[in-house]
Amino acid sequence: MSGPGARTAGALVVLLAGIGGATFAKPVAPPAGAAAVSVAAVLDMRLEGPVTPVMAEALDHVIGRAERERRPAVIIELDTPGGLETSMRTMIKRLLGSTVPVIVWITPSGGRAASAGVFVTMAADIAAMSPGTNIGAATPINMQGPMDSTLARKATNDAAAFARSVAHQRGRNAAWAEDAVRHAVAASETEAVELHVVDFVAANATELLAKADGRAWRRDGVTHALAVRGLPIERVEPGLRLKLMSLLVDPNIAYILMLMGFYGILFELQNPGAILPGVVGGIALILAFFALSTLPVNYAGVALLVLAVVFFVAEVKVMSHGLLAAGGVISMLLGSLLLFQGEGIRVSYGVIGGATVVTAAFFILVIGAGVRAQRRPVQSGAAGMTGQRGRVVERTAPDGRVELAGVYWSARSREPLDVGTEIEVIAVDGITVEVRRRT
Repeated sequence: MSGPGARTAGALVVLLAGIGGATFAKPVAPPAGAAAVSVAAVLDMRLEGPVTPVMAEALDHVIGRAERERRPAVIIELDTPGGLETSMRTMIKRLLGSTVPVIVWITPSGGRAASAGVFVTMAADIAAMSPGTNIGAATPINMQGPMDSTLARKATNDAAAFARSVAHQRGRNAAWAEDAVRHAVAASETEAVELHVVDFVAANATELLAKADGRAWRRDGVTHALAVRGLPIERVEPGLRLKLMSLLVDPNIAYILMLMGFYGILFELQNPGAILPGVVGGIALILAFFALSTLPVNYAGVALLVLAVVFFVAEVKVMSHGLLAAGGVISMLLGSLLLFQGEGIRVSYGVIGGATVVTAAFFILVIGAGVRAQRRPVQSGAAGMTGQRGRVVERTAPDGRVELAGVYWSARSREPLDVGTEIEVIAVDGITVEVRRRT
């Protein structure tokens, strides 16, 4: 989770979902006069990966559809290491305000609901876990670096209070929720049930609905009974827009797009008129800025990446004996490691290593070779003929003819030169070369 409450948010959400299991254990009959719910399939959506604005929008989409179509319930399959505090709070507001019951199910086996995921789970009407999953560790962290003691205490107290509030709202274990924030405690699926953090363990969707059937959920002070046993489940997939946004906010994709943008713009500036590098670089940079705006960015990391590019460019123009290249590699590695901070939100070490090697090789070998080629003497045209050597084939006094690389040229010289004299070109005037005796 980004910001001081990132990790805390995840823990609190799961806690709130779990605590409701103790309170809602007994089936409750629907209140008299309650509006009948249309018999329809239960909507199901999978939310996997870091908690980001994209995940929050996906949750809002599926709940909104369930409300419009008066579905009996929504299942959220959750597997997250945590994420942004702002996105987590947006998701919790949507869960608490939903007019249809929401079941958060931590699945599949091996999955988890950590940090912000704890809060999301705890905010559900019904919270369940698959065998082999875990929940917890919601201590807040600051995405921009270490916090001083005062700021850390304020962030922790705020997250702990929020955890207790959500836990009470859903009737879950508020004490455990606070411990998940203050002491980063975690629990397995069986421990979570015993601690009243979640309601039950379910190995599959059929068992999930069977165990959720008859449990109570409350809205606006009115208690309802969940009736979902045996209902069909309709899987909701994110649309093209959400899929694209989900791809862009992947830290690895955002990192690669940013580097592509830097390289494209730089290549265009070095080679005006190339057009394609500038177009690709501009688009990549804009998409990278969009991704960075939704992720917990440490701007010191961005500055180090820009500095690395500057060092690499300087290396091919200045004789630094490799010092600037070494500085570029170090700056790029540090910038890549510091660019994102937080659980589940970082660039893969493999991507960092590959990007650093490719970038260093590109600037030092490719661009360096191009710069060295530009510094070589001109080998063609009038300027390229200066210094060429040949021999006199027709006496120059001062005009005559010479042979240069098998080609005969009109020539003039400041002194008479006999046939066979070795000469070199000192200037070119149109189609006439000015020569002198070779010394």
